[in-house]
Amino acid sequence: MGLIKTPAQIELMRASGRLCALAMQAMQAAIVPGVTTATLDAIAREVIAKGGGTPCFLGYNGYPAAICASANQVVVHGIPNHQPLLQGDILSIDVGVSLDGWLSDMARTYPVGTASAEAMALIAITQQCFEAGMRQAIPGRRIGDISAAVQRVAEGAGYGVVRALTGHGIGQAMHEEPSVPNYGTPGRGLLLREGMTIAIEPMITQGDWRVNTRADGWTVVTADGKWSSHHENTVLVTAQGPEILTPMAGAT
Repeated sequence: MGLIKTPAQIELMRASGRLCALAMQAMQAAIVPGVTTATLDAIAREVIAKGGGTPCFLGYNGYPAAICASANQVVVHGIPNHQPLLQGDILSIDVGVSLDGWLSDMARTYPVGTASAEAMALIAITQQCFEAGMRQAIPGRRIGDISAAVQRVAEGAGYGVVRALTGHGIGQAMHEEPSVPNYGTPGRGLLLREGMTIAIEPMITQGDWRVNTRADGWTVVTADGKWSSHHENTVLVTAQGPEILTPMAGAT
């Protein structure tokens, strides 16, 4: 798939993104102490199916669920299960939708009940990292400008930036070119052009940036056991500024 999407293709991605956001909103409403991530997965499947889409994570390279549900020290790719979430946990949810052959991808991190001030600060800085990176997603800038902006905000506040995982291009495939790292050097990397669609997704940690993968082959955790947060949207590069194609009401 080409890096530049046509207006008609962008409209299809907007529709996919709206459905993705609806699934996220439905899951957000259900996050309370005692709920299981398997229940959240079922909610996402129902919303996506009612909207005429399919969960694009399900079966991707053998992945067994519609969402990734990553609690506390799990960075990404946590497999939904029947273990109840606990008061004070934080949960990162990543969900993707395919609708009429076009994909969208987004992630949010939520407190379960009332989380600690430290956990809420982690969630907040991760959103700020996303926003800083997104502001660089305009024609004439480069991927490195996005990467450096994320890194500057995170490390400037004393947090770690996961390096083993990156954002990515998206369209008719889940992972298209270019790769969008969350660390880097301004002015380097691919030149951004109007019509590009990318998933910008900072993964920020309370401690070191290094990660390990558990024996299931999917679940990525912080090497030091500190907690992690994830914030992602599918973003369109336009001459008027970046447009979020996975919009949540009243929020980025």
